Amino acid sequence: MNLKQLSSNDHSRDSAAMTYVYPVVSRRAGGVSIGINLNPNNACNWRCIYCQVPNLVRGAAPAIDLALLERELRTFLDEVLHGDFMARRVPEASRRIEDVAFSGNGEPTSARDFPQALEVVLRLLAETGLSGRIKLRLISNGSLLDQPAVSSAIELLGRNNGEVWFKLDAGSTEAIWRINGVHLDPESVAARLCRCAELCPTWVQTCCFAQDGFAPSETEMTAWLGILGLVGDRLAGVHLYGLARPSQQVEAPRLARLPAEWLEALAERVRKLGLTVVVSP
Repeated sequence: MNLKQLSSNDHSRDSAAMTYVYPVVSRRAGGVSIGINLNPNNACNWRCIYCQVPNLVRGAAPAIDLALLERELRTFLDEVLHGDFMARRVPEASRRIEDVAFSGNGEPTSARDFPQALEVVLRLLAETGLSGRIKLRLISNGSLLDQPAVSSAIELLGRNNGEVWFKLDAGSTEAIWRINGVHLDPESVAARLCRCAELCPTWVQTCCFAQDGFAPSETEMTAWLGILGLVGDRLAGVHLYGLARPSQQVEAPRLARLPAEWLEALAERVRKLGLTVVVSP
């Protein structure tokens, strides 16, 4: 398996020359994350202006070749567990498997076969003795949680040492449209977030950045904090992270990283709500 050296600055989905499986060094997970990309067509039902996916299009994931997914994941797990993958391709400080994460180039739950793909991963983690030793994560915008098949799969995830990282970048209708490209009212977002937290341990993940030279306004931050306040201690915590890799969207020249001090000041406000916060500037 001819893989280049991994870096937290490069989350290329073809780094393993596979369709569905790709390894990354995740600064938030803290080690090697084995990604499951159910959206190889670069299709998502949202269009976030900070998204690093090139040639992003609106849409859903295609049909998943579950047999191929199983072969790829089994092959890769064998290389990681019994080969020299870690020594050859991973910086020494990150040579540990932290999770298997449904992430990739679009919304994973838009795949009709997401529940079956989850079952494939659970079976292979059991076969390799990794069940309960590493996290199984779903990185999601939560928009399809109202679908029974999706909510049932998330409940299954929760019963198997899993957790959801739920995207929440804004707290007002206007800001959600500007950042994520979707028309959603904050009340519906809060309701889905509450439901997700009931089904599975759930972290909010929020991308913080400046746009056109300005940090998010106090009005926007108050609205965002308001949603967190509604959900409260049902959440496992909040991930605040900055722009580590450049956006591949047309808005890219208008976006910039915020100072670490800005993120830490926001984190302190979240802590005052009684929530755990992890900051990745």
